[in-house]
Amino acid sequence: MAKDGNGAKSADGPWQYGPETRAIHAGSQPDPITGARNTPIYQTTSYVFDDVDHAADLFNLRTFGFIYSRLTNPTVAVLEERLANLENGRASVCAASGHAAQFLAFFSLLEPGDEFIASRNLYGGSITQFGVSFKRLGWHCQFVDPTNAENFRKVLTPKTKAIFIEVLANPGGLVLDLEAIAAVAEEAHVPLIVDNTLATPYLLQPMDWGADLVVHSTTKFLSGHGTSLGGALIESGRFDWAKDDRFPTMTQPDPAYHGLTFYETFGDFGFTMKARTVGLRDFGPCMSPANAFYTLTGIETLPARMDRHVANAQTVAEFLESHPAVAWVSYAGLKSSPHHDLAKKYLPKGAGAVFTFGLKGGFDAGVRLVEGVNLFSHLANVGDTRSLILHPASTTHRQLTDEQREAAGAGPDVIRLSIGLETPEDLIHDLDQALSMA
Repeated sequence: MAKDGNGAKSADGPWQYGPETRAIHAGSQPDPITGARNTPIYQTTSYVFDDVDHAADLFNLRTFGFIYSRLTNPTVAVLEERLANLENGRASVCAASGHAAQFLAFFSLLEPGDEFIASRNLYGGSITQFGVSFKRLGWHCQFVDPTNAENFRKVLTPKTKAIFIEVLANPGGLVLDLEAIAAVAEEAHVPLIVDNTLATPYLLQPMDWGADLVVHSTTKFLSGHGTSLGGALIESGRFDWAKDDRFPTMTQPDPAYHGLTFYETFGDFGFTMKARTVGLRDFGPCMSPANAFYTLTGIETLPARMDRHVANAQTVAEFLESHPAVAWVSYAGLKSSPHHDLAKKYLPKGAGAVFTFGLKGGFDAGVRLVEGVNLFSHLANVGDTRSLILHPASTTHRQLTDEQREAAGAGPDVIRLSIGLETPEDLIHDLDQALSMA
């Protein structure tokens, strides 16, 4: 019997656990000393070595263990294993935020003068990070319209080292053809990096469709309660770094570790080892054990929460689509969406809980709406149990030009909603009364 989404046993293989079980159990065991069933918060900076040889082996990466919590921490390690499991990946490294995870990914890939291609439909902070801050490091990003996979192929150059996308884009409700873009990346022999924050591994596992690396802002749906900053980088273990000479950071001796070659030494988890032992060590954007603990706790309810998130989002989107004050709604769960078929293919459990809509009154109406709601919280986050509302043009995307905002789906009339777990009728009532004032 083949595995289905709820877990089933293969005729000739071991039992395959379902996503709900894995979200609770993957990576964790009862504490061997105390018997504590919940993963403890290991609130410590450092760890005692057995002897001098043990310390030397740890520092030289000849054995695995804990040295210093900037590199590894037992609580964070459980989260890393759980995320790798949920994404069907080989290994993971956690960081202080989603932006820190993206930095680790590109630092481990790029040399000054290298290039990468990114979807222009990204979270506004990612556009700024890639287009402005990364330039100061000599890393150059080419943004493209991601709705046609050929647009990525057209701008490939010998210096291109990666393609970066959000399959379920923030904030516009866009769904990309992941399989087609993965084919372009594979043909060009560059890793495809997918920001899976909005979909989460419960709704989408990008590596099953050809992604090589996945990043998350764990701050959002994974943590789920608006309590804990964090990020994660997960590798599939399937990318052949040694196929050509394009990735010297992985295939040439590293002077930081006495000439160790990361891909040769660590194989299918060499990339996350590089990100951890060089990126985390030298730049220090580590996740705190307390934030890892709260994120682990949040992930335990991820499947149940996402089912409710997407059901509520569908209900609210259908209400807004029929409202006289609303010009349009961009939610791939609606049959009217141009991305509806792609959502059915890649997101059969639901099209996420973050979407946008446009007000007929434009910018000023958007300001009045976010100031008129009572139940929705007006703040710059998504993925909370609480429903959230934002006017991106005046907040998260305000640092962009008018053209960039339009291209990113964050024009002056746009409102972004992150639908929470409340009673859906209450959310509709709150929006209705605020729309009447806007």
